[in-house]
Amino acid sequence: MRRVIVTAAILSLSILAQGCGKGGSQKVTVLKLAHGLDITHPVHKAMVYMAERVQEKSQGRLRIDIYPNEQLGSERECIEQLQFGSLAMTKTSSSPLESFIPELAVYGLPYVFRDADHAWKVWNGEIGRRLLAAGEKVGLKGLCYYDAGARSFYTRNRPIYTPDDLKGLKIRVQKSNMALRMIEVFGASATPIDWGELYTSLQQGVVDGAENNPPSFYTSRHYEVCKYYTLDEHTRVPDVLLISTAVWKKLSPEFQQILQEAADESVPYQRQLWDEMVKKSLEEVQKAGVQIIIPDKEPFRRKAAQLYKEFEGTEVGRLAQEIQAIQ
Repeated sequence: MRRVIVTAAILSLSILAQGCGKGGSQKVTVLKLAHGLDITHPVHKAMVYMAERVQEKSQGRLRIDIYPNEQLGSERECIEQLQFGSLAMTKTSSSPLESFIPELAVYGLPYVFRDADHAWKVWNGEIGRRLLAAGEKVGLKGLCYYDAGARSFYTRNRPIYTPDDLKGLKIRVQKSNMALRMIEVFGASATPIDWGELYTSLQQGVVDGAENNPPSFYTSRHYEVCKYYTLDEHTRVPDVLLISTAVWKKLSPEFQQILQEAADESVPYQRQLWDEMVKKSLEEVQKAGVQIIIPDKEPFRRKAAQLYKEFEGTEVGRLAQEIQAIQ
């Protein structure tokens, strides 16, 4: 928290910094966007594309400066900075957002989506829009979703074919109550660790494995340590692009429209990059000696059913029913 406060104090001086353009004739509004991904990641590239579109649409009057690789803090720290109004934008997985927007836990329910097409029908539809707006009451406005693919297990020393193979293993998860419960239901021990610390934790045996999508497994180089990748595809947790509501309200209606349009335009671009990167990532990790396992998903689904019972009668349970009814 001390790190967050110090960073917030520094950034608050320049969050909506305005300077002169060429010849001193044009004021430029600068928004800082921080996230934890590597610059080779499709989501980072999509945000670069968005920043370029903002630059073009505003004729240089609105600019987005991007800080990747946790330069300005972890996912949670960046979310908190948005609430302070000391950071303009961030990209985060929806899982850490559960602590701020409880309804988003529905996206972390294993197998709530049948496949990628089903997930995008939800995110592009009324439910998706409703959940993007749900954070405004806590200072977090959702602009769009990015594809973060299907999350699957990867491990150091033991292949995973069924949930029983997870017993006794320590598996890294995001700081999400739903992710913690899911791992427990599957029979493993859940260990929350920040993304930037995970490589070392795997290397040193602090955890036996983790779960994530193919591009993240590849770009993080976790395949250098973990030689088994089981494509059980238990969750499809989207990435969410956020802006501080305090910062949003300071933007002119014109700049608000430009930013939203640019974010929307970056989504199909990201999805194309994502599909290409998933294929490349799986090919590259196999070349590096990783064993790709395609398991029977039914035993994992049966284990996951316990979680659905726990949420019966709750808002998350009702949302899950809505989602699964969408054809």
